[in-house]
Formats: sequence, structure tokens, C-alpha cells
Amino acid sequence: MAVVRDLRVLLRFRNFRRLLAVRLLSQGADGVYQVALASYVVFSPEKQTSATAIASAMAILLLPYSLVGPFAGVLLDRWRRRQVFLYGNLVRALMASVTAVLIVSQVPDWLFYVSALCVTAVNRFILSGLSAALPRVVDADRLMIANSLSPTAGTLAATAGGGLAFAVRLVVADSDAAVVLLGAALYLCGALASLRMSPELLGPDSQLVKPRIGAALAGTARDLVAGVRHLAAPSRRSAARALGAMALMRFCYGALLVMLLMLCRYEFSSNTDDGLALLGLALGISGAGFFAAAVVTPWAAGRLGAVTWIVVCAAAASILEPSLGLPFATAPMLAAAFVLGLTTQGAKIATDTIVQSSVEDGFRGRIFSVYDVLFNVAFVGAAAVAALMLPPDGRSMPLVVTIGVIYGVVAVALARSERQ
Repeated sequence: MAVVRDLRVLLRFRNFRRLLAVRLLSQGADGVYQVALASYVVFSPEKQTSATAIASAMAILLLPYSLVGPFAGVLLDRWRRRQVFLYGNLVRALMASVTAVLIVSQVPDWLFYVSALCVTAVNRFILSGLSAALPRVVDADRLMIANSLSPTAGTLAATAGGGLAFAVRLVVADSDAAVVLLGAALYLCGALASLRMSPELLGPDSQLVKPRIGAALAGTARDLVAGVRHLAAPSRRSAARALGAMALMRFCYGALLVMLLMLCRYEFSSNTDDGLALLGLALGISGAGFFAAAVVTPWAAGRLGAVTWIVVCAAAASILEPSLGLPFATAPMLAAAFVLGLTTQGAKIATDTIVQSSVEDGFRGRIFSVYDVLFNVAFVGAAAVAALMLPPDGRSMPLVVTIGVIYGVVAVALARSERQ
């Protein structure tokens, strides 16, 4: 298979292997931790979950850090990224352990959310840093392949982590706290894996490094304005358009995820354990779509162009998502999960490559943090819209149709702007 051949080529780069190990462990831990949160918030038998409650949880966990995300980008362009991976994962291991204690202690929900918020806050640094560091460990000719395989491998690791969490939750121990502790252990392994790389390897360049927090934050507004201007330059307008398209596709993904959670909780299963198992199956099938995107995207984007491939992904989703989603039956919905994984990840791989190829190294950290902020705001906005449109059982024809229309608008608008 071509994907196996490409992976073998990339794995010859020793530092790529080491960065990939950090990604797999970090995102695997993310998958474990996120499933534990979903299980505690959505599938606890004593909780009568609603779409509004899910949207509120997403807003609490994601929206505040949309405000500080640009600051994370400035710091990533001023701090050594290897050190961010080391200390960030150590902090997450500690805070995840605190979260486990809070679950066992039956504390008020707000205190639990504060702890979870600290874990997800550091995640902003880790994911943006991984993307910003990738061009430092592979050459320009292999950047598209690396963008295809590395983030997709991370997503698959998160899916595998989620599957491991489901297994622990359903088979080994019926305890969300035990699952959270498993995530903490994986975060610790990610921190240790980062030690295999030298502190200077992943950038930024030495003249940009300011190790003190005060020095790094000085002039933040000026740096952010410079980053936006850098992205808005005529030579980088394709990158800006791709980011906008990806934000809208992320909105669609978030709305459909909330609907899937509600369907698994109330419509497709008779009890919480069956609903949790079905959600795990759906996420696993979506992970298979991510893998398919890693196989198809390098070839498709190479033949069609990265922007055109995003258009194809959005157009396919606009047709297939309503076709498979409107029956509100288990089998078509699982097929829709695969399509959603394939199209979303395919578009993301192309977007990552466009941004990395267009943005200079000294700006990558802040640009990818802005990228991350767009993701979070779109995701939380989607959850809020879904909360308004979804009935208690999760069946909403207007929501499915609306998402299909948004996908279609993205495809048409991006294709038209690219032709112009």
C-alpha cells in the first residue's frame, strides 16, 4: 500500500519518529480523558442528560480557552516547543489525577469542570505545538505526506485511547475515576517521550526564544496583529480561506456529534451501558474514516490540489450526510460516522498543509493557535445551536438538513473563490 510506503519513508527521519511518539501518547491520553468526561457527564445513570447540558459542558471546557488561545500561539513562537511538550504533559498528568480524586469525592459539578478545564487548557499548547514543529523534522517535499499521516495517526491514537477507555469502563472497572487515572499515566509517558529530543530541535529559532513569561508576553498584541497581517497577505489568502472553510466544517462536526450523543443515550439504546458501547462503536468507525483520509488525501490533493480536495470533501458531506442521517437508524448513522471522519480529516490534512506551506516558522505557533481557537468557537457554537434544535431523543430533521446546506455552501464558496 502507498500509505505503508510513505510511512516507511517518514520513519527514516529519526526526529520525526520521536515527535510522532509524543503525539501518539499525548493524543491517546486525550482520547482516554475525553471518553471519561463524556461517560461522567452524559452516560452516568443518575444524570438525566439533555442537549443543553452537553452544550453547557462543551462551553465550559472549550470556550474560555478560545480567549487565551492567541496568547498560546505567541508563547509557542517564543518558548522552546520541546519544553512545552515536556512540562505541558506533566501538568496534564497532575491535573488529570486531581480530576479522578474529584470524581470519587462527589464534589459539585463546577469544581469538576474547573479541573477538567485546566487539562484541556494545556491541550491548546500541545496540539498547536505539534503542528508548528512538524516542518522542523521533515523536509518540504514530504510535508504533505507528514501532514497526512502524523495528525491522522494522532487522531487514531485518540480513537484507540477512547476504545481503551471504553474497555476499562465496561469490562475492567465500572469507574470513571479509574479511566481518568489511565489517561494521567499516558500523559506522563508523553512527557517522558519528549525527553528523547533536544530542547532546540523543534524551534523556534534561538533569536526568538524568550524563556521568561513576562518577556514572552510583552508585546503580545503587536505579535498577534503581525500574525494576522502575515496570514492576510495576498500570497496567503488561500490559507485564510481554507481556515474559514475548516471552521465551518468543524461547526457541522460539532452539531452532529451532539446529535449522536443524544441518539446513543436515548434513541438507539435502552440503558446507559448499551448507549456508551454504541457511542464507542460509532467513534471507532469514524476513526476508520480518519485512516481512510490519510490513505486517500496525499494522492487526491496531489492530483486535484489541496483547496480543490477540501471542496470535494465538503461537497461529498453535503450529499451523503443528509442521505444517511435522515433515516435516524443505527446502521445508516454508523455509515454517516465513517463519511464524517473521512471528509473532516481529509479537509483538515489539506488545510494543515496549506497553512504550513504558506506561513513562516516564526508565525506558525500563533497561526495554529488561532486555527485552534476557530475550532473551539465553531464547536461550542455548534453545540449551542444543536441544543436549541434537538428534541430530547436527539431526532431532528431540521438540524440534519441545515448541516447539509452548510457543507454545500462551503463547497460552492471555496470553489468560486479559488477560481477567482
